[in-house]
Amino acid sequence: MLAVAVDAVPEGAGLAYEPKWDGWRALAFRSAAGVHLQSRAGRDLSTYFPDITRAVRAAVPPGVVLDGELVAWERERTNFALLQRRVTAGRQLLATARRHPAHYVVFDVLSAPPGGPLLDVPLADRRALLVDLLAGAPPAITLSPQTTDVAQAAEWLGSWTAAGVEGVMIKELGGRYEAGRRGWRKFRAYCTTEAVIGGVTGTIDAPESALVGRLDRRGRLRYTGRTHPLGEGQRRELSALLTPPRARRPGGPVTHPWPQPLPAAWSGQLDRPEPLRYTQVEPIVVAEIEVDTAYEHHRWRHGVRYLRPRLDLSAHDVPLLLDEPG
Repeated sequence: MLAVAVDAVPEGAGLAYEPKWDGWRALAFRSAAGVHLQSRAGRDLSTYFPDITRAVRAAVPPGVVLDGELVAWERERTNFALLQRRVTAGRQLLATARRHPAHYVVFDVLSAPPGGPLLDVPLADRRALLVDLLAGAPPAITLSPQTTDVAQAAEWLGSWTAAGVEGVMIKELGGRYEAGRRGWRKFRAYCTTEAVIGGVTGTIDAPESALVGRLDRRGRLRYTGRTHPLGEGQRRELSALLTPPRARRPGGPVTHPWPQPLPAAWSGQLDRPEPLRYTQVEPIVVAEIEVDTAYEHHRWRHGVRYLRPRLDLSAHDVPLLLDEPG
């Protein structure tokens, strides 16, 4: 079951709220033969998470199907990159799993013995069964918190985002589980900050999206993310402000702090591994942007929202490149 994004957390009777975890959505099928982990796209994840398949086998009997999120922790925050590292670890997979164990945060149960499928059972009843099922689960299997108190959901948005929680899921307690339907709602936590525009997709005259960065402590502009597609008015506004990169000294070569094309690894996306060709610009225009909590290795993993130029700020007024986006 999927969720549709909303701009505000709804209130009302019959609603339940859960944290939106920053991880990999996965179904866990427990059979007599073992455990099969399946991603939202249908990919078999079992090989990459032997620690989780082992924990699910110990936690629930055959016939159970769970829905949840695979997460990995680094210090006191979830780290999405540690999940991706499982896929590329090769022969080092078991060593990687030992160094950075995963957790399966479970929020739903879709089947359980003796009755079998539970898709038509109301969420409140599925939740009660899930609580019983996971009562003695090993530490790697965690029951996701749920509340009917919107004030508690607001507390999660205010304090848990520092630990990597992306927002809040909103579900109807009387709702069925409808695979493929966007019957749930999700509210992402965002904050407003600033970054320097170092390039655009498209051209300076017709920019399509902006590539943004921040200065590190040595004064070098580091790439931190890419905006969603710009609106028509934003394109016109930016095209009047952007200029090509210039030489640092008279008669010298034109230089830019980023390579051309942008390396595929910089995007952090496994589904779009191609290098990105873009138009380099003089990195002097500061943009006000809206970002979510998915910030790792000095980059915003999701697209950021371009809001407006900040002509009152210089690149040196923007927060330095730190481990946190604010």
